[in-house]
Amino acid sequence: MTTAIATAVPARPAKPWYKILYVQVLIAILLGVLVGWLWPSFATNDWIKALGDGFIKLIKMLIAPIIFCTVVSGISHVQDASKVGRVGVKALVYFEIVSSFALALGLVMGNLFQIGHGLAARPDAAAVATYVKQAEAQKSVDFILNIIPDSVVGALARGDILQVLLFAILFGFSLMAMGERGDRLRNIIDDTAHAVFGVIGIVMKAAPFGAFGAMAYTIGKFGPAALGNLVGLIVLFYATAGLFVVVVLGLIARFVGFNIFKFIAFIKDELLIVLGTSSSESALPQLMEKLERLGCSKPVVGLVVPTGYSFNLDGTNIYMTLATLFISQALGVDLTFGQQLTILIVAMLTSKGASGVTGAGFITLAATLTVVNPALVPGMAIVFSIDKFMSEVRALTNITGNGIATVFVSWWEGELDHEKLHANLNQSVDVSDLETAVTTG
Repeated sequence: MTTAIATAVPARPAKPWYKILYVQVLIAILLGVLVGWLWPSFATNDWIKALGDGFIKLIKMLIAPIIFCTVVSGISHVQDASKVGRVGVKALVYFEIVSSFALALGLVMGNLFQIGHGLAARPDAAAVATYVKQAEAQKSVDFILNIIPDSVVGALARGDILQVLLFAILFGFSLMAMGERGDRLRNIIDDTAHAVFGVIGIVMKAAPFGAFGAMAYTIGKFGPAALGNLVGLIVLFYATAGLFVVVVLGLIARFVGFNIFKFIAFIKDELLIVLGTSSSESALPQLMEKLERLGCSKPVVGLVVPTGYSFNLDGTNIYMTLATLFISQALGVDLTFGQQLTILIVAMLTSKGASGVTGAGFITLAATLTVVNPALVPGMAIVFSIDKFMSEVRALTNITGNGIATVFVSWWEGELDHEKLHANLNQSVDVSDLETAVTTG
């Protein structure tokens, strides 16, 4: 024991508080709220908006190469091809079960707290016509066909996650079949992924500017008063999402053997970035790297996180059931028990087809309402004005759910390093540090 302590690598000195990424992002968010509130004309300037949009674009440009490299590397390093299929099946089983809990919880809370009753709802169908049109265009067969890219280069250029994922899986199996002949290419892909994570380390330095710009523009455009228009729905949605994370995801975490609050603290940087930008994409690559550090196996991370990005949208599921009931109550349309069960089935399908689409939560809501009861579609305008304020919590819940899913599937596969898990959850690791991002394999 004495020798191990003597030869241990000395710990790095703690960073000053003002150099810690999540502190910088939190300060930027607060400043963005103040600027948007006090100087709305300045906050809605195109250059302020460009700060948030530019940061998200910087992250988006890295998602496709990260997904490709991590999935290919994860599959190609596996000796048994059946393992990849086994992990995929386990992930999909987990996604469907947990998504069902999210949808059911939204229905329960919507029925218990019928906050839509009594609203003087005057829906404007024109305000949501674009989203309804997109929802109507989303057919199941089109969704399946759209997974197949017209060209691999086009899929990578557009950053279409599902198309990149499909090609990466096929390429990974091909590289696996090459055996030792593919070692050189495998090493190149591994080094490329490592280098891209280094780029992420650089890009994350701009996260406070992105969070400031996005928050300032949002508050400046909609105004703080916008939160008061339908504050009941916002509070209920926040509370339901929090309940889902603490109870449902908390029980899953406890079953695996760790504390949900420690996990949330571990990914606080990613959560604050998502909060500032309203986009789970902005923290996706960094989340994948953190999960590997947490003890999840590389193949599982490479398969579960990208798949969960399209198939495990817990926050979006809660939003759809709550918003559907809220609109029906506001319009005075009573939904039967059978129609409410239909919401569960339809929402389970529609939530899979809108990932990566701007306004995805609103589009899936349109698709769900169209099937459940077309009379509810014009009522989407009721929640249109506050959708922006609920998108943050949708994204926060989605990314937390995908993180827990990855840890669970790693445990289920018997490839979770529990010592590494507890060691990391019990101490703060700043993966935003450039040197750490570049030097960690």
